[in-house]
Amino acid sequence: MTELASARSLLFVPGNDEHKLEKALGAGADAVVADLEDAVPAPEKPAAREIVAAVLADAETPSLVAVRINGVGTPFWEDDVRAVAGLELGAVMLPKSSPDSVAALGDPGAPVIAIAETALGVKRAYETASSPHVAALMLGAVDLGLELGIEPRTDGQEVLFARSQLVLDSAAAGIRAPFDQVYLATRDEEGLESECRLARSLGLRGKGCIHPAQVEVVNRVFSPRADEVERARRVLEAYEQAAEEGRGAVRLDGEMVDLPVVERAKQILAEAERSAHGN
Repeated sequence: MTELASARSLLFVPGNDEHKLEKALGAGADAVVADLEDAVPAPEKPAAREIVAAVLADAETPSLVAVRINGVGTPFWEDDVRAVAGLELGAVMLPKSSPDSVAALGDPGAPVIAIAETALGVKRAYETASSPHVAALMLGAVDLGLELGIEPRTDGQEVLFARSQLVLDSAAAGIRAPFDQVYLATRDEEGLESECRLARSLGLRGKGCIHPAQVEVVNRVFSPRADEVERARRVLEAYEQAAEEGRGAVRLDGEMVDLPVVERAKQILAEAERSAHGN
């Protein structure tokens, strides 16, 4: 089973749709998120809890399985917490996260993916990420955009600060790199790939999906390319040879290779290995 630390794709599925949930478990996503929150109308939430529990009890899947509960303070969250406490989950996803909501949630019995989707959530993301129960942050740009009054741009600049803030805060708190926002156009593969590449360049290492067709693109882009892996191996080989000769740096392909470059090469190789295990 994929571990949360190496997950790239988070495939969201309505918790009240048994067919879609069963189908999603075989769609190749690193993690499937059974949604009890926005995707489920209020009258359907009790049934959704029962459906999620029943499907997961019978499922055999290589995907990590998470449940997005309703937010702390809503009329539904206490019942959600009780429901997920009896499930074998890879993660619990907490919407509208903040240090206070994480504290109110306590230990749900699985690692928490905290969605930063409010101004407060982004501003205090480091405190949220520092909770012993939080294993990852995720950007929720739709709700954040509504609160801030920002408008989507093709270049992604409207959430550049929020993305970078979550990357910085995750690293400072010592947890895995964050997951990027979902991409709402389910049939725009080119646009999805472009947004994935932007997010990866900023230090994010995964993304939410709202359709199985998005999974392949997300997994591919958030995995090191073959040329990156090959260069990383050459960097290590060149540096090791230089070290044997008593040198702390070496030139490779016209570029200087020193310790920070070597450490980045090691990260790429580790990402490649984790990605291979996730496929």
